Amino acid sequence: MLTNNKNVINWVDEMVALCKPDNVVWIDGSEEQLNALREQAVASGELEALNQEKLPGCYLHRTLQNDVARVEDRTFICSRDEKDAGPTNHWCDPKEMYAKLTPMYDGVMKGRTMYVIPYSMGPIGSPLAKVGVELTDSIYVVLNMDIMTRMGKAAFENLGETSNDFVRGLHSKADIDPEKRYIVHFPEDNTIWSINSAYGGNVLLGKKCFALRIASYQGKNEGWMAEHMLILGIENPQGEVTYISAAFPSACGKTNLAMLIPPEVYSKQGYKVWCVGDDIAWLKPGKDGRLYAINPENGFFGVAPGTNAKSNFNALESTKKNTIFTNVAHNLDDNTVWWEGLDKNPPENAIDWLGKPWNGKESTEKGAHPNSRFTAPAINCPCISPEFNNPEGVPISAMIFGGRRAKTAPLVYQSFDWNHGVFVGSTMASETTAAAAGAVGVVRRDPMAMLPFCGYHMGDYFAHWLEMGEKLGDKAPKIFNVNWFRTDDEGHFIWPGFGDNMRVLMWIVDRCKGNAEAVETAIGYEPKAEDINIEGLDITVDTVKELLTVDKELWKEEAKGIHEFYGKFGDRLPEELSRQLAALEERLAK
Repeated sequence: MLTNNKNVINWVDEMVALCKPDNVVWIDGSEEQLNALREQAVASGELEALNQEKLPGCYLHRTLQNDVARVEDRTFICSRDEKDAGPTNHWCDPKEMYAKLTPMYDGVMKGRTMYVIPYSMGPIGSPLAKVGVELTDSIYVVLNMDIMTRMGKAAFENLGETSNDFVRGLHSKADIDPEKRYIVHFPEDNTIWSINSAYGGNVLLGKKCFALRIASYQGKNEGWMAEHMLILGIENPQGEVTYISAAFPSACGKTNLAMLIPPEVYSKQGYKVWCVGDDIAWLKPGKDGRLYAINPENGFFGVAPGTNAKSNFNALESTKKNTIFTNVAHNLDDNTVWWEGLDKNPPENAIDWLGKPWNGKESTEKGAHPNSRFTAPAINCPCISPEFNNPEGVPISAMIFGGRRAKTAPLVYQSFDWNHGVFVGSTMASETTAAAAGAVGVVRRDPMAMLPFCGYHMGDYFAHWLEMGEKLGDKAPKIFNVNWFRTDDEGHFIWPGFGDNMRVLMWIVDRCKGNAEAVETAIGYEPKAEDINIEGLDITVDTVKELLTVDKELWKEEAKGIHEFYGKFGDRLPEELSRQLAALEERLAK
């Protein structure tokens, strides 16, 4: 036992009685205990130890072929009232769901060990942190939770002896049967149940399940925000740091932006970029009335394919030690790993993610699964912020939304005010790429990049954003929208992207400090083309002008799409957002 908290002990006892494991092991987070688990996992074949000279502390894991990604269709929000789950979530009555799942957990851990994992989302001792306890029958989960959270006995320090404010997570691999796979959230009970999966996003219950779905609901009730946002700091040559949070749907360069390397035009002047977080931000008003953010996570759960020294040097460096690789190719020649897009030399003597012999030079099959992953400690990242473990968090000056739009959205614009910014975030959209199934170029709305992760009715979520703006008043961050993905008539990207996105961030920072002018358009404030620094790029001011054009006809079409999308939320859509949409249409008509 690592705690005297009766709420924890009673709940663990109940779950032990239900799952009937042969052994119960409390995870204290010590290296000694973790090393014993690593050895056990290697002995059983659950993990393979990699080349300890080239990749010290690194391991390879493979999941079953039927268990390689998050499963949206098997993910439920079981609020007591169906209306509270809203139209964007799968709902089931909690009584019904408990009745369905309880028999599946009954005796599910016979012959297995139950691991009791206490963990803190956020730095230990932070007033912004929260505690969870995950019960699992998977060593893989224990070892990943060690990387992704502050795991072990110290997590209970935040909870104390009497509090009942902890998230109860129950996970079992069971038979990894996709027909009986469920990832279920009971927001009013602070509870998450996951069964029949062993894949990260479904079983590392601190990640999307707690840090977004449950935490978004907690934040609504407690007056803070849990957002699918990166956090980065831009330090100027005088040593002042401006912090920005940003939300993008998948495949829009979120991790790349979080770990951005300044282009030479800025690095030689002494500018630096610091990564506080690549995926999730918890934001609460601080003592001075500004909004402060922590990254609740302690590691990166990144997509491997496409990560290389050019696309994201810092992410690749983060994987060089104490990392778990999942579903990548195993290079047998030097006992290292490989994935598509890592380099142009696929190994000829390898094992693919399915565990079959693979010759990368000759095979038409992929060596790594397209959603293969690395779980890497954040502390490994060369640009990790010195404020990463600051219990108070960092003050946010700007929030950025964005998506992939070939023609509609300009390179960057600023909202007129907070409420208009909430409107911009609520209508965020991306056009489908060839990577997604189905037609290319279809507009998919993903408000604040939270569509799959909001733990309650999205109309109420928008209302919560509006309330936070009222609470923050003139101390609220300024809100911007970016689009790195404008294309020319041949379909080529016009803006260089990657590190050069800092050029746009610099205008945003200047706007926050009152040092840059803007031009008013129908959709928001835009930079003057000459205020975007293009020194060292082979594009002209005219190109920037083109990137900033606002095509009113396209925006009138956009407004129609927003009406249709807003229609989903019925009377739970805040009136303020309908008013914002009407105001946009009025400006477009002028």
